[in-house]
Amino acid sequence: MKTLKKFLTALLFAPLVALASEAVHLDQAPKEKFTDTLALQRGAKVFVNYCLNCHSASYMRYNRLKDIGLTDEQIKENLMFAAEKVGELMRVSVSSADARNWFGAAPPDLTVIARARSSEHGSGADWLYTYLRTFYRDSTRPTGWNNLVFPNVGMPHVLWELQGDQVLHVEKAAGGHGEGAEHKSLQLAKPGKLSAQDYDAMVGDLVAFLVYMGEPIAEKRKSLGIVVVIVLIGIGVLSYLLKRAYWKDIH
Repeated sequence: MKTLKKFLTALLFAPLVALASEAVHLDQAPKEKFTDTLALQRGAKVFVNYCLNCHSASYMRYNRLKDIGLTDEQIKENLMFAAEKVGELMRVSVSSADARNWFGAAPPDLTVIARARSSEHGSGADWLYTYLRTFYRDSTRPTGWNNLVFPNVGMPHVLWELQGDQVLHVEKAAGGHGEGAEHKSLQLAKPGKLSAQDYDAMVGDLVAFLVYMGEPIAEKRKSLGIVVVIVLIGIGVLSYLLKRAYWKDIH
């Protein structure tokens, strides 16, 4: 019952959360990765190593990763650090009470985060792709980090060693109708282990996996939908020919 309650809460409050980033331009996520098996496998690796320490994916089972080309042995050896059986849900060991005590709020479940962040202003994938690339150093925040897409976010930048340290640069427009308006941009002050291109590619893999978790059978559903449409068209044509055959003597 508690799990269902969390799921419904995430869906109900998704539109409200999405409004927080209306004014921020969202970069387009590399959607070609959504159906790339290797990209999904890389994204799963990033997810379990960096996200699954705090965030659960409690509606996703490890054995669903076989749908993206992994075997039970590969899942056990490379991706299972908080479970013993591949049929278990992707949960973290930290309790909600401890999480609230340590972080001020329990980290949200990420199973349907890509769908929950969708709004008329952009897809959830675009939101996540931009969010994970726009952290910057902010000494006024408890974690030392802030974010352009999600201002005053409580989450620290867990991928900072890979991306490096970004700093916020604010410019005020002078003259014209936009006088006094602020333009915010990020500048890399300290490089990370990855180049900007490699980091963006890694984030794209991670976002692709988050999208996959939201609906693992999405591609099968789309393929089945095409088949159903073709069958219905065929039935429609046959029905029309049958109608003509029955009524030919009358017409």
